Amino acid sequence: MRVRLVVQRGYACSKGAAGMRRSHIGKGMLACVLLLALAGAGCENSGPVAPPEATKDPRWRGAQQAKGSIFGSGGVTLFGGEEEGAAAVGIGVNAFLWRATLDTISFMPLLSADPFGGVIITDWYAPPETPDERFKMTVYILTRTLRSDGVQVSVFRQGRGDDGLWEDRATNPDTAVSLEDKILDRARQIRTASLQ
Repeated sequence: MRVRLVVQRGYACSKGAAGMRRSHIGKGMLACVLLLALAGAGCENSGPVAPPEATKDPRWRGAQQAKGSIFGSGGVTLFGGEEEGAAAVGIGVNAFLWRATLDTISFMPLLSADPFGGVIITDWYAPPETPDERFKMTVYILTRTLRSDGVQVSVFRQGRGDDGLWEDRATNPDTAVSLEDKILDRARQIRTASLQ
Protein backbone atom coordinates (compact mmCIF):
# COMPACT_ATOMS: atom_id res chain seq x y z
CA MET A 1 0.00 0.00 0.00
CA ARG A 2 1.33 3.38 -0.93
CA VAL A 3 0.78 6.42 1.33
CA ARG A 4 0.74 9.80 -0.36
CA LEU A 5 1.95 12.83 1.63
CA VAL A 6 -0.05 16.02 1.34
CA VAL A 7 1.58 19.35 2.22
CA GLN A 8 -0.83 21.98 3.50
CA ARG A 9 0.24 25.23 5.15
CA GLY A 10 3.69 23.92 5.93
CA TYR A 11 2.56 20.64 7.53
CA ALA A 12 3.11 17.28 5.99
CA CYS A 13 0.61 14.60 6.80
CA SER A 14 -0.46 11.39 5.23
CA LYS A 15 -3.83 11.10 3.59
CA GLY A 16 -4.97 8.63 6.22
CA ALA A 17 -3.82 10.66 9.27
CA ALA A 18 -7.32 11.79 10.25
CA GLY A 19 -8.52 8.23 10.29
CA MET A 20 -5.52 7.16 12.35
CA ARG A 21 -6.18 9.96 14.86
CA ARG A 22 -9.78 8.83 15.19
CA SER A 23 -8.75 5.23 15.79
CA HIS A 24 -6.26 6.34 18.49
CA ILE A 25 -9.01 8.33 20.21
CA GLY A 26 -11.34 5.36 19.99
CA LYS A 27 -8.70 3.06 21.48
CA GLY A 28 -8.07 5.58 24.26
CA MET A 29 -11.77 5.76 25.09
CA LEU A 30 -12.02 1.97 25.09
CA ALA A 31 -9.06 1.74 27.46
CA CYS A 32 -10.67 4.29 29.83
CA VAL A 33 -13.97 2.41 29.85
CA LEU A 34 -12.24 -0.90 30.56
CA LEU A 35 -10.15 0.68 33.32
CA LEU A 36 -13.27 2.11 34.98
CA ALA A 37 -15.08 -1.21 34.70
CA LEU A 38 -12.19 -3.05 36.32
CA ALA A 39 -11.93 -0.44 39.07
CA GLY A 40 -15.66 -0.73 39.75
CA ALA A 41 -15.46 -4.51 39.93
CA GLY A 42 -13.07 -4.22 42.86
CA CYS A 43 -15.58 -2.12 44.83
CA GLU A 44 -17.86 -5.00 45.72
CA ASN A 45 -18.17 -5.36 49.48
CA SER A 46 -18.70 -9.00 50.30
CA GLY A 47 -18.43 -8.63 54.07
CA PRO A 48 -17.38 -6.47 56.96
CA VAL A 49 -14.00 -4.85 56.73
CA ALA A 50 -12.37 -5.46 60.10
CA PRO A 51 -9.56 -7.53 61.52
CA PRO A 52 -10.59 -11.20 61.78
CA GLU A 53 -10.37 -11.15 65.58
CA ALA A 54 -12.81 -8.20 65.75
CA THR A 55 -15.52 -10.00 63.76
CA LYS A 56 -15.60 -12.78 66.36
CA ASP A 57 -16.31 -10.29 69.15
CA PRO A 58 -20.11 -10.28 69.83
CA ARG A 59 -19.98 -6.58 70.75
CA TRP A 60 -18.69 -5.70 67.28
CA ARG A 61 -21.36 -7.80 65.55
CA GLY A 62 -24.07 -6.21 67.69
CA ALA A 63 -22.82 -2.72 66.85
CA GLN A 64 -22.86 -3.56 63.14
CA GLN A 65 -26.44 -4.83 63.35
CA ALA A 66 -27.55 -1.75 65.33
CA LYS A 67 -26.23 0.60 62.66
CA GLY A 68 -28.96 -0.41 60.26
CA SER A 69 -29.64 1.73 57.23
CA ILE A 70 -29.15 5.41 56.51
CA PHE A 71 -32.93 5.57 56.11
CA GLY A 72 -33.62 4.18 59.58
CA SER A 73 -34.89 0.82 60.68
CA GLY A 74 -38.09 1.06 58.64
CA GLY A 75 -36.47 2.09 55.37
CA VAL A 76 -38.19 4.59 53.07
CA THR A 77 -41.92 4.53 52.35
CA LEU A 78 -42.85 6.26 49.12
CA PHE A 79 -46.58 5.76 48.71
CA GLY A 80 -48.26 5.84 52.12
CA GLY A 81 -47.48 4.21 55.43
CA GLU A 82 -47.79 0.51 56.05
CA GLU A 83 -48.74 1.04 59.66
CA GLU A 84 -52.35 1.84 60.41
CA GLY A 85 -51.52 4.89 62.54
CA ALA A 86 -48.71 6.23 60.35
CA ALA A 87 -48.36 10.01 60.64
CA ALA A 88 -48.84 12.00 57.48
CA VAL A 89 -45.92 14.05 56.22
CA GLY A 90 -46.95 17.67 55.81
CA ILE A 91 -45.32 21.02 55.43
CA GLY A 92 -42.40 21.89 57.68
CA VAL A 93 -43.89 25.11 59.07
CA ASN A 94 -47.12 26.23 60.72
CA ALA A 95 -49.93 25.54 58.24
CA PHE A 96 -52.03 28.50 59.40
CA LEU A 97 -49.16 30.94 58.89
CA TRP A 98 -48.37 29.37 55.51
CA ARG A 99 -51.94 29.64 54.24
CA ALA A 100 -52.36 33.15 55.68
CA THR A 101 -49.17 34.32 53.98
CA LEU A 102 -50.28 33.00 50.61
CA ASP A 103 -53.69 34.64 51.07
CA THR A 104 -52.22 37.98 52.13
CA ILE A 105 -49.73 38.32 49.29
CA SER A 106 -51.92 36.69 46.63
CA PHE A 107 -52.02 39.94 44.63
CA MET A 108 -48.30 39.54 43.84
CA PRO A 109 -46.83 36.95 41.45
CA LEU A 110 -45.01 34.12 43.23
CA LEU A 111 -41.44 33.39 42.26
CA SER A 112 -40.72 30.63 44.77
CA ALA A 113 -42.56 28.91 47.61
CA ASP A 114 -40.81 26.35 49.84
CA PRO A 115 -43.28 24.81 52.33
CA PHE A 116 -40.57 22.77 54.06
CA GLY A 117 -38.18 25.67 54.61
CA GLY A 118 -40.94 28.23 55.11
CA VAL A 119 -39.75 30.75 52.52
CA ILE A 120 -42.02 32.53 50.04
CA ILE A 121 -40.46 34.86 47.47
CA THR A 122 -42.57 37.03 45.18
CA ASP A 123 -41.59 38.42 41.84
CA TRP A 124 -41.54 42.16 41.21
CA TYR A 125 -44.99 43.73 41.22
CA ALA A 126 -45.82 47.22 39.91
CA PRO A 127 -49.18 48.52 41.14
CA PRO A 128 -51.38 49.89 38.33
CA GLU A 129 -51.61 53.24 40.18
CA THR A 130 -47.82 53.70 40.19
CA PRO A 131 -46.26 51.96 37.17
CA ASP A 132 -42.87 53.61 37.82
CA GLU A 133 -42.55 51.86 41.17
CA ARG A 134 -42.36 48.15 41.92
CA PHE A 135 -42.17 45.93 45.00
CA LYS A 136 -40.85 42.50 45.88
CA MET A 137 -41.31 40.52 49.11
CA THR A 138 -39.62 37.67 50.89
CA VAL A 139 -41.61 36.08 53.70
CA TYR A 140 -40.00 33.75 56.24
CA ILE A 141 -42.18 31.51 58.40
CA LEU A 142 -39.96 30.79 61.38
CA THR A 143 -41.93 28.44 63.64
CA ARG A 144 -44.19 25.42 63.59
CA THR A 145 -46.53 27.12 66.07
CA LEU A 146 -48.83 30.09 65.61
CA ARG A 147 -46.88 32.82 67.40
CA SER A 148 -46.50 36.55 66.87
CA ASP A 149 -42.78 36.19 66.13
CA GLY A 150 -43.38 33.29 63.74
CA VAL A 151 -43.34 35.35 60.55
CA GLN A 152 -40.86 37.85 59.14
CA VAL A 153 -41.42 39.96 56.02
CA SER A 154 -38.75 41.74 53.96
CA VAL A 155 -40.00 44.31 51.45
CA PHE A 156 -37.88 45.59 48.57
CA ARG A 157 -38.76 48.65 46.50
CA GLN A 158 -37.46 49.99 43.19
CA GLY A 159 -38.32 53.04 41.15
CA ARG A 160 -37.53 54.14 37.63
CA GLY A 161 -34.66 56.58 37.36
CA ASP A 162 -34.30 59.40 34.88
CA ASP A 163 -32.59 56.99 32.49
CA GLY A 164 -35.55 54.58 32.63
CA LEU A 165 -33.68 51.87 34.56
CA TRP A 166 -34.87 50.44 37.87
CA GLU A 167 -33.09 51.79 40.95
CA ASP A 168 -33.29 50.53 44.53
CA ARG A 169 -35.22 52.79 46.88
CA ALA A 170 -35.67 52.80 50.64
CA THR A 171 -38.83 51.21 52.03
CA ASN A 172 -40.82 52.31 55.02
CA PRO A 173 -40.10 49.81 57.86
CA ASP A 174 -43.76 50.05 58.88
CA THR A 175 -44.73 48.34 55.61
CA ALA A 176 -43.11 45.04 56.66
CA VAL A 177 -44.60 45.27 60.17
CA SER A 178 -48.05 46.00 58.72
CA LEU A 179 -47.82 42.96 56.42
CA GLU A 180 -46.69 40.74 59.31
CA ASP A 181 -49.71 41.90 61.34
CA LYS A 182 -52.08 41.18 58.43
CA ILE A 183 -50.60 37.69 58.01
CA LEU A 184 -50.97 36.97 61.74
CA ASP A 185 -54.59 38.23 61.76
CA ARG A 186 -55.43 36.07 58.76
CA ALA A 187 -53.73 33.03 60.38
CA ARG A 188 -55.84 33.50 63.51
CA GLN A 189 -58.99 33.70 61.36
CA ILE A 190 -58.10 30.48 59.55
CA ARG A 191 -57.34 28.73 62.85
CA THR A 192 -60.62 29.88 64.39
CA ALA A 193 -62.56 28.73 61.32
CA SER A 194 -60.89 25.31 61.45
CA LEU A 195 -61.91 24.81 65.10
CA GLN A 196 -65.60 25.46 64.44
